[in-house]
Amino acid sequence: MNWFNVIVFREALPVRIVASYPSWDRYLHAIHPRTGIRSMAQFKDQRYPLRISIRADATHSTRILLDQMLALYDFTLDDLVSWGGSLQLVGPPGDHLRLDALRTGEIDAVFDEGVKTWLGTALDAGLQPIVFEEPVLQALEALGWRRASIPPGGPDGRFPALAEECVGIDYGGWPLYTRASLPEDDVYLLCESLAARADAIPWEPGAFTGIDQLYRETPATPRDVPLHPGAERWCRDHGITL
Repeated sequence: MNWFNVIVFREALPVRIVASYPSWDRYLHAIHPRTGIRSMAQFKDQRYPLRISIRADATHSTRILLDQMLALYDFTLDDLVSWGGSLQLVGPPGDHLRLDALRTGEIDAVFDEGVKTWLGTALDAGLQPIVFEEPVLQALEALGWRRASIPPGGPDGRFPALAEECVGIDYGGWPLYTRASLPEDDVYLLCESLAARADAIPWEPGAFTGIDQLYRETPATPRDVPLHPGAERWCRDHGITL
């Protein structure tokens, strides 16, 4: 199936955001220089038999994103395998199978999000993020994806082996959605509950900066869906500027 031609939702859903759990994340393609591959276009032109680690769940959003991206380069994962390549299918992005394979050189590339759990190991093993060409980024943005960068060294210096800024796809934030028709007072009470329990919630280390962040656009809380009116009212009442 060509996912580039599949619209996951054929019309805008009547949903709104109550709050967004802060989480910094990116989707990247990292490839070892021993392959000589520096871009996805080059990969396709050379039909390189790449050994890639990706998610096992074909319905995972990263697999949909990957299928949509490969369609822009006019090839598929099946094509990759037909060129002599292979797919290591893993569970979570930090799966020990992936990390072990990176250390032993059994894979050449990782295409995934959750970079906090695997990019450091990949960099130590010699892999480097590759460039997504501008027309491809623009086409993905037209589908609703966001580009997002990682600075040299990564946020808070968590990737010291990353020498240059790289651009991937934004995978930050965990929005709490609800239907737009949910009464404002109900959402207001949900916001009150989150604030009351802020000290007890296990926030992602380094991502959480304060309760106001749950309602604002930040690198860890990107927002493409409007806040629910009840959440907007709660923010106004508590002096949070949106």
